[in-house]
Amino acid sequence: MSKIGRKPIDISKLQIEVKGHEVNYKGPKKSGTYVLPEELEARVEDKQLFVVPTKAAATMRDINRIWGLHRALLANALSGAAQDFEKGVQIIGLGYKASKSGKGLTLALGYSHKINFELPAGVTVDIDKTGQNLTFKSPDKELVGLVCSKLRALRLPEPYKGTGIRLADEVIARKAGKAKAA
Repeated sequence: MSKIGRKPIDISKLQIEVKGHEVNYKGPKKSGTYVLPEELEARVEDKQLFVVPTKAAATMRDINRIWGLHRALLANALSGAAQDFEKGVQIIGLGYKASKSGKGLTLALGYSHKINFELPAGVTVDIDKTGQNLTFKSPDKELVGLVCSKLRALRLPEPYKGTGIRLADEVIARKAGKAKAA
């Protein structure tokens, strides 16, 4: 039995309608449809949603992996419909900063030119007044992570001075510099 698959999903802030293998959901931030594979079905009981394998699939060898994966993906979709996902990014370095411009960002990252970074639809960003702490928000968890990783790839954090772009909860292993000869 899948440890993750058997956990219930809280749907108290959402409207859920189950039709066969489709789960239609509507929340304050997002609405949509999640299609479960034919081996799984969804049941609503007491403001909770359960994803369970069908009787025919209960004897399948790989059902636990499918069950846990789709329960987690469905839980993320429903959680994003109720409340936005947030991810923080820090820009560290002398003169490194970000500013809003149109539908995206303009970044000064120590290169000879400024970089224009387009934000996809559904992602918003909050920038503090220093321009070095950014918070990305979206109802889609995967999209927030993708945007943050693309931004981080523009100037990876370096291990000697610690400058670059890093996630707010990321820890960079620092290295010692070259020692002076005595």
